[in-house]
Amino acid sequence: MPVLFVGHGSPMNAIEDTEFSRGWRRISGELPKPESILCVSAHWETNGTHVTSTAYPGTIHDFGGFPRELYEVVYPAPGNQELAEYTENTVLKTKVEPDDKWGLDHGAWSVLRHMYPDADIPVIQLSLDYTKDPAYHYDLAKELSSLRRRGVLIAGSGNIVHNLRMIDWKNKEAGYDWAEEVNLKLKNLMLDGDHKSLIEYEKLGREVGLSVPTPEHYLPLLYVLALKEDNESISFFNDKTIMGSISMTSLLIK
Repeated sequence: MPVLFVGHGSPMNAIEDTEFSRGWRRISGELPKPESILCVSAHWETNGTHVTSTAYPGTIHDFGGFPRELYEVVYPAPGNQELAEYTENTVLKTKVEPDDKWGLDHGAWSVLRHMYPDADIPVIQLSLDYTKDPAYHYDLAKELSSLRRRGVLIAGSGNIVHNLRMIDWKNKEAGYDWAEEVNLKLKNLMLDGDHKSLIEYEKLGREVGLSVPTPEHYLPLLYVLALKEDNESISFFNDKTIMGSISMTSLLIK
């Protein structure tokens, strides 16, 4: 299976017909239908690494201040307990703990309901250990490579540039100059295969620090890049920076 990183942006993309939701629908048509999906979302951070193990994960509305319609959305995809157990046994870098309380957060379902609206593909989530550094996450992700050969679509969901404190609510069509520049700079590093610089992003200067003030929306990108094989290429879609400081740029590796 290919590997996917999605800039998910606002939860409202889940219920609106936007250029980004249309991009998610379009990209699903370019993929073989997965047997299952493993999602690494910015919105599930834990102490240690956990994997959802429920047969029927709930739809988590992990946000506030949005229209009631958004809170009424249910994405009833089944879980996959066998895949959860396989993931636990495959990752050797740390002990992966099963979690029967977490469901699907909006980093997962807001995108998947456009890609796979029938909710007929099993979905599990893998958490982000907030106590670990980027290199740890990158190395852990490499251990997931065998899942691709089992028909599993591994999807990271976050945003390459994500600074909520500096959002320009009046400018929905463009980013600040520094955000645009960082988005381009990081894309070029991806195309050059310079994963070391992307892992050590905190060394890339002040503008990158503004673009990635906290790591949780950036780390899912490293999970995806770690799975790129030498003969594979990267293509970008939804490649746009909006509201000053949010990049919706997404990428497919195949």
